[in-house]
Amino acid sequence: MSSNCNLFSRFSRCFPGEDNTFLTDDAGVCHTYADLEKKSSDIAYNLVEKGLRPGDRVTLIAQKSLNALWIYLGCLRAGAIFHPINPDYSKPEIVFFLNDARPKFLVTDGGASLKIGNLASQVESIEEHLQIPLVDREGLLCPPENADQGNFPCHVNTPNDTAALLYSSGTTGDPKGICLTHGNLYENAASLCRAWQFSSNDVLLHVLPVFHVHGLFIALGPVLVAGASMRYQNRFVVDEVIEALPNVTVLMGVPTFYSRLLDNPEFTSVSSRNIRVFISGSAPLTESVFRRFEERTSHKILERYGMTETGVNTSNPIDGDRIPESVGVVLPGVELRITDEEGIAIKDESVGAIEVRGDNVFPRYWGLADKTREAFDEAGWFGTGDQGSMNSNGYLFISGRSKDMIITGGLNVYPKEVERVLDKFSGIIESSVFGVPHSDFGEGVMAAVVMKANVPLEQQRVIEALNEQLARFKIPKHIVALEELPRNAMGKVMKTELRTSYASFFS
Repeated sequence: MSSNCNLFSRFSRCFPGEDNTFLTDDAGVCHTYADLEKKSSDIAYNLVEKGLRPGDRVTLIAQKSLNALWIYLGCLRAGAIFHPINPDYSKPEIVFFLNDARPKFLVTDGGASLKIGNLASQVESIEEHLQIPLVDREGLLCPPENADQGNFPCHVNTPNDTAALLYSSGTTGDPKGICLTHGNLYENAASLCRAWQFSSNDVLLHVLPVFHVHGLFIALGPVLVAGASMRYQNRFVVDEVIEALPNVTVLMGVPTFYSRLLDNPEFTSVSSRNIRVFISGSAPLTESVFRRFEERTSHKILERYGMTETGVNTSNPIDGDRIPESVGVVLPGVELRITDEEGIAIKDESVGAIEVRGDNVFPRYWGLADKTREAFDEAGWFGTGDQGSMNSNGYLFISGRSKDMIITGGLNVYPKEVERVLDKFSGIIESSVFGVPHSDFGEGVMAAVVMKANVPLEQQRVIEALNEQLARFKIPKHIVALEELPRNAMGKVMKTELRTSYASFFS
């Protein structure tokens, strides 16, 4: 057995025959595992010919496409560090990511290229800006001359080498780069393959973005470990999903997907009869959606719990009870504990801080040794920032987030990011951003602001200005003007009070 721990190399040992279907794209075209091998090999060859060295970063800013998937797999083969960026981010946000990650190559699609303009020339590390669909003679997808087609020799990596770099915004300060290793990603993929009982007969309906850990690793990993196949759709469209369901066995999504399916009368037990399991993550699934979904389809949605830094930590079982509003039991290979304010493990069902440890947990933040040390205790436990409790049967229940993070439509919004921008408006004295229940997005972003005397709140003007500086999903869906923000005796804004006051705003 090969000792190479490169993620692609380990995946490839699980591939079925070359003629087996890997995925079917939006146009109905079938792509085999032989196609996967060839496309990823071509990209790896071309990157190396352009001067890529192992450990160099390749940044991708693009809408979901088949080419984006090939580029990710080609980067793995070449030993590059893959760095995807959400194309909805604003130009100032993208500038920060590029300057921090220092990629050697920037790859964009037409929309991203238009958005960022000549930005690449302003980032010192970038040696070449490539564009997809990459059909030109110099493109990454073109077969390289004198190359052994489909047989690029995977770079030899250890389990501790970084495979991907994804950014997670902090509650304060700048976003932090999360280094995910070849070992992290493989161990989590293999664990999920076993836990969710993936086999070569499964067909995953892949409708998640590939700039996020959910679509890129959690969904794709078990497919590759099992030698399964995918129906690969570039976006979630309810009618298209319903049409595809009879031909797939697994759907992975965020709660918003399932609430939108329930809103469509064409979604029935008949349309979902061939589904083996519906899996939900990235945001809390309400008991209401869980119950309505079961009533409509007889399927109990399988909810799980994870984060960028750790992959998936817990999951409701395939065989066994799936408890509404519980994220299930701890996966094999993962250690999880609940601790009190003193950092001592809680033995009963009391609420406390959730901490995890295991091969699934990232080892470090990119270039931030101090932040890395703060994130782990001396025994290697990582503080997730989430609060929760565990019942006597080992089922975990998430109570809230100590870091005030908002999860809207499966995407993370940290209030401080938005507040910093709001507070720069000339008429705004201070602001507080918070999340409240939303039937479609799980949580809706709201903002409370204190205006200067005799200055009215022009909500639409503020929102339009925010659109120039922040990704669309971070923009408050509503802004309210208050005479003052609620504060405790220490002067800290009481966001709990704001969340309570406006809990039914979107109802």
